[in-house]
Amino acid sequence: MADLLTATFGGGCFWCTEAVFLELRGVKSVESGYAGGHVANPTYEQVCTKTTGHAEVIQITYDPEVVSYEDLLEIFFQTHDPTTKDRQGNDVGPQYRSAVFYHSDEQKQTAEAFIAKLNESGAFPAKIVTEVTEINNYYPAENYHQDYLANNPSNPYCAMVVRPKVDKFRKQFAGKLK
Repeated sequence: MADLLTATFGGGCFWCTEAVFLELRGVKSVESGYAGGHVANPTYEQVCTKTTGHAEVIQITYDPEVVSYEDLLEIFFQTHDPTTKDRQGNDVGPQYRSAVFYHSDEQKQTAEAFIAKLNESGAFPAKIVTEVTEINNYYPAENYHQDYLANNPSNPYCAMVVRPKVDKFRKQFAGKLK
């Protein structure tokens, strides 16, 4: 088995993005957390005040021999709207911004090239606003945010927002599921 690598993405509510990537073959773990802010060890309540600078993110540990960083980027861009600044659906604020937090120069270059290719192709009706930033000030979210969909299947937000996103992902990427 290859050495495992880490990818960190902010694509809106981490409950949604975590649930999608947990089902992907080659992904060993997904942790919900906060990154990119200026407050040490922020709480969910602090991040929700929109004053910490943090984005809700997921940190993915994956096997690059099974799933490539480019595959992860493809799924990331297909499962959220990268053209809305500080917003995903009804979730509004800088903590919901679209962001790729890179862990190496190779990830940075791959992400920037991927975004340029998407913009040139016209894949989205508007220009992509996803920030590409070196990973900084990452902190795991509280335990109750981890595996949120699996642990809270009857939560109304999960039923109305997370589950439909996961169902669409399963259909679109059936060949890449565990």
